[in-house]
Amino acid sequence: MTAMSSWEKKREQMVEEQLIPRGITDEATLRAMRTVPRHLFVDDAMGSCAYGDHPLPIGAGQTISQPYIVALMTQALQLKGHERVLEIGTGSGYQAAVLSRICDRVYTIERIDSLLVRARKIFDRLHYHNITSRLDDGTEGWPAEAPFEAIIVTAGGPSMPQPLIDQLTDPGRMIIPVGDQYLQELKLLEKIDGQTTVRTIEHVRFVNLVGAHGWTS
Repeated sequence: MTAMSSWEKKREQMVEEQLIPRGITDEATLRAMRTVPRHLFVDDAMGSCAYGDHPLPIGAGQTISQPYIVALMTQALQLKGHERVLEIGTGSGYQAAVLSRICDRVYTIERIDSLLVRARKIFDRLHYHNITSRLDDGTEGWPAEAPFEAIIVTAGGPSMPQPLIDQLTDPGRMIIPVGDQYLQELKLLEKIDGQTTVRTIEHVRFVNLVGAHGWTS
């Protein structure tokens, strides 16, 4: 058996100490969190902190989410492997990378060009070829590629953008932080037989969801 690298050990420690004790039990999610090299999605100077139990700045006023929150949101989607997933807010690219190890294809939208360019380079480096990205207003969704079996929004908005709800399949699931600009509730919307239900999973704090159906800044 090949010895684990120091990065693999850090990922294993992250899973065993931060995720499993907090109720992350989905095997596909845990496998993806063990696999994706989180340290590549942060600046080199922060590499030693990459697997810590906290978010980190990635530039342009944005952050890479705490590992637990990435895993929690991923697990909530209950992905089986065949899904096409829309992500709003590419950011560092880490959440999209985790999703790409579980589902069939990830479509991710970012509004800040510098972040998207960097994320694309990392996707290419890792040969994560089932991720498609674009620069746009994510609150409008991606009509040309809709519908999606799952949608994940990695920024907090004042409400759930109707275009995203409309682009969700039936059945389908969307996870999104909703609240004010300082604190949000992580909401899971499920669409089943033409009806939608919403429940709160966790209290969170995300950067602002900016766009036509979000905040202005």
